[in-house]
Amino acid sequence: MRIPAWPVHRKSPFAKLLQIRWLGQFTDGLFQSALASFVLFSPERQPSAVSAALAFSVVLLPYSLIGPYAGIFLDRFSRRNIVAIANIFRAVDLIIIAILLKAHSTGIVLTLFVLVAFGINRLILAGLSAGLPLIVERDELITANALAVTGGTIFVVIGGGVGIGFKNILDHTFGGDTSDATLVFLASASYLLASFLTNRLTRLQIGPQQHEVSTEIKGWKEMLEGFTILKGHGDALRGIFATAIQRGGLTSLTLVGLLLERNTYNPPNNPDAGLRGFAFALAIAGVGIGLGSFISPLGVIKHGRHKWIKFSLIAPIPFLIIFAFYPNEAMLITTAFFVGMFGQSVKVTNDALVQTKIKDEYRGRIFAFYDVAVNGAIVGGAVLAALILPKSGISKLLEFLIAAIYLITSALLLKKANFSAHSHATN
Repeated sequence: MRIPAWPVHRKSPFAKLLQIRWLGQFTDGLFQSALASFVLFSPERQPSAVSAALAFSVVLLPYSLIGPYAGIFLDRFSRRNIVAIANIFRAVDLIIIAILLKAHSTGIVLTLFVLVAFGINRLILAGLSAGLPLIVERDELITANALAVTGGTIFVVIGGGVGIGFKNILDHTFGGDTSDATLVFLASASYLLASFLTNRLTRLQIGPQQHEVSTEIKGWKEMLEGFTILKGHGDALRGIFATAIQRGGLTSLTLVGLLLERNTYNPPNNPDAGLRGFAFALAIAGVGIGLGSFISPLGVIKHGRHKWIKFSLIAPIPFLIIFAFYPNEAMLITTAFFVGMFGQSVKVTNDALVQTKIKDEYRGRIFAFYDVAVNGAIVGGAVLAALILPKSGISKLLEFLIAAIYLITSALLLKKANFSAHSHATN
């Protein structure tokens, strides 16, 4: 078996991109742990499936509306500058959020600033993904995506764990909301550092390339033109939808775990125990995600991108079915591990497929469309969970539905005659 090409070299610009992305996503975990503690794991706020699903929807849907415009800016202006400025803007936004948390605010004002934070986050990740093919060789793309995407996800988990650890220390001195506010202040400083690191790249090092830049901005119309381009690369488009569907199922399972840990496995009046249990389950899923990054390049070399994406989508199905019959904590963690591992295989493999097929001229808006599709599916997964799950989180129907949707997607959307039609160009 051929060894996957390794993209990290001494003084490599890709190494600088990894530092920017991983620091930002570590900070995302820090921020999200404070937010989850404040909104979902505080004694006076008992979450239901509906409230948890609403939290997911609120932070994701707005980006789905502005994503097409974000993508167009990524194809017009220096992506490095956009990422640097966005990190500064996000740092300022978090200072305001910290002040609101300190004031015990739970209303629309807090929600709006949280929306801004998550929207900026998606813009930054789309910009870094769009620019990645310009700083690595073609045969390094699979491994580069595995490192960037999977390493980033692992750093989100690590950041969440560090945040929970800091919160436990701070709780001995301050109240719960003050501890959460302090964590968000720390996250703000970390985003400023990420902005500083971005300036180590040259202005156009991650694009866009000067000869490809157009001055006309047409918003949604231009994103639809990008969609038309994607239709000419049917395997990349089908891969995007398969990735979105996988992420939607993963979101449903995340809400199952949240409710089980908060309301069933641990006493509802002990939210700290629920938060620790949920964090542990996420950490195990993070280990699975890390392994997913390791096996993906090897799986692609042996089977090709198309077969590997299809296999990775259906591989977790047996664990989902077993978990439906045995919804205990050990089985939740096992299922989270395998869904995380194979889900990440789908994501990093398809990222490389899209990057290989799409010219840099369109790559920013294509990745914005990619994010819109994934965000829409995540919201759909959250809504599905809200419609089915009781407050306890125990429901056989949801796990069976996720398994069935994965199977149907594999059989129809990733059918060999359609999905592998362009395999000669993408293996």
